[in-house]
Amino acid sequence: MTRWSQARGHIDAEAYARRFDDLADSGVHVHGEADLCASLVRPPARVLDAGCGHGRVAVELAGRGYDVTGVDVDADMIAVARRTAPALAWHQGDLAMLDGSVGAAFDLVVAAGNVMPLLAAGTESAAVAAMTAVLVPGGQLVTGFGLDAAHLPLEEAPFGLPEYDRWCAAAGLRLVDRWATWARAPYTGGGYAVSVHTTA
Repeated sequence: MTRWSQARGHIDAEAYARRFDDLADSGVHVHGEADLCASLVRPPARVLDAGCGHGRVAVELAGRGYDVTGVDVDADMIAVARRTAPALAWHQGDLAMLDGSVGAAFDLVVAAGNVMPLLAAGTESAAVAAMTAVLVPGGQLVTGFGLDAAHLPLEEAPFGLPEYDRWCAAAGLRLVDRWATWARAPYTGGGYAVSVHTTA
């Protein structure tokens, strides 16, 4: 069982998606993840939104001209994504067991929204390896996740950056940038980190 399924509880997927719509309608900028991805690769680059949820990041990137695929383990979230953007490629699946059904040769894989800490315990390294395996040479893995309870829907962080970096290194990735926010605030420690690793 994923930590997401435990943390989600009885949260309605439609209501979860509406929360971001309401924030956007109120003037809050909710596309920081897409902004960062767009600064790293240019359209029509191929992007895999890993742990896409209801599709917020994927839909935004598709609207900017990217060739986007979304994958998530949560069937309810994928159903919302398919209703929102039926023309995009959506897949239900576990990131630790990615296969050819999602495609390959992605220029960038993005895992936003605390995807990594909400995987099933013990599958994190397999998920990093699987996401790396679908990247082109020189492709980038971009993740953002909480490192303490204040930034997670969990009582404590299941791992820290040293463990994450070891999983990335074992998969053949190299850290190239790390920030405290998707807007590139400098990372000097703290409870949230956005990391960019590359296969090069």
